[in-house]
Amino acid sequence: MNNTLNEYKEIIDNFKNVSIGVIGDFVADVYVFGKPHRLSREAPVIIVKYEGERMVPGSAGNTTNNLSKLGAKVYPVGIIGDDKVGNDMLQYFLKDGVDIKGLFICAGKSTVTKTRLLAGDTHTSKRQIVRLDKEPQQRMTRILEQKIIDYMDNVNSIVDAWVVSDYGYDVITPEILEKVRRYAEKKVVVVDSRYRLRDFVGVTIIAPNESEAASASGIKIKEEKDLVEVGKKLLNIMKTKAVLITCGNRGMVLFEGNRIEEIPICGPDEVTDVTGAGDTVVSMLAASLASNATFSQAARLSNYAAGIVVMKNGTATLTCAELMQIIEHDLSASSGLNNQTARYPWEVIRHEDTFYKEVIQ
Repeated sequence: MNNTLNEYKEIIDNFKNVSIGVIGDFVADVYVFGKPHRLSREAPVIIVKYEGERMVPGSAGNTTNNLSKLGAKVYPVGIIGDDKVGNDMLQYFLKDGVDIKGLFICAGKSTVTKTRLLAGDTHTSKRQIVRLDKEPQQRMTRILEQKIIDYMDNVNSIVDAWVVSDYGYDVITPEILEKVRRYAEKKVVVVDSRYRLRDFVGVTIIAPNESEAASASGIKIKEEKDLVEVGKKLLNIMKTKAVLITCGNRGMVLFEGNRIEEIPICGPDEVTDVTGAGDTVVSMLAASLASNATFSQAARLSNYAAGIVVMKNGTATLTCAELMQIIEHDLSASSGLNNQTARYPWEVIRHEDTFYKEVIQ
């Protein structure tokens, strides 16, 4: 489906006018950077010399961060641990002007944390060599759950759409799930759920990757016709208006009513880092649909956005300016204008590596 640059621009320009609620699992993504130093005498392992570290919001936090960077008004809702990384995340959002009243600090509970060690020499890109996850050991209390529900009800009156970012850390309780499904009767609700997609019957759109879609449908995806069957089945059993299945370096497939739309990958099929790309996809879907985009337009904008963030290191976001730049390049190339010379600025994104340089310099 062809869309003009002005149509996309009108949608993107409206991001600053929309308000989005984000309910889900807030994770601290901690990146520790180092340089391979020497072999250890204690064991046959490489000693990595510490150079610096950085915390960025992950999972529902990354979704919040993406929406904020796009100019939307965001209302995050979830739990933060009573610890340093939890406080760091709150400060991160405060600096961006994000309303944090819906992020409840749980005493005695640790913030879910994913710590990645990245190592590389001075003139090479640093690569992840190990990840250490710190997960909650106890469920949230009924009192805290009620506080979240009350806050969601208050915010629901002012937001244009909701994003559910469910990574399986028990924030989306049965009661909160029921609230989300009720909101979907009148508002856009976009769902990203890693392990229990089928619980979200009746929401506006779901955006699983291939493995999540296959698991939810019960159909193994071995070839293209299987993917079509998966999409059709999910659309039927989930009672959603649309299903968007992300297919890695093969792009995306949108199922809407009786329509199936293949959306090819934008840019090169070799990526730098896929961390958090799904968060970017649902963020763009919500912002676009809240800005009166069609499902096709929202899916294509999500595809453009994902194409940008996977060329960046770590949990990444994008700006509206970057988004418009990629759209201009793509439409120019696909229309045949400057087809021999049109290039994407991927090399710039790939090699700047500002993600860790700002820490170690």
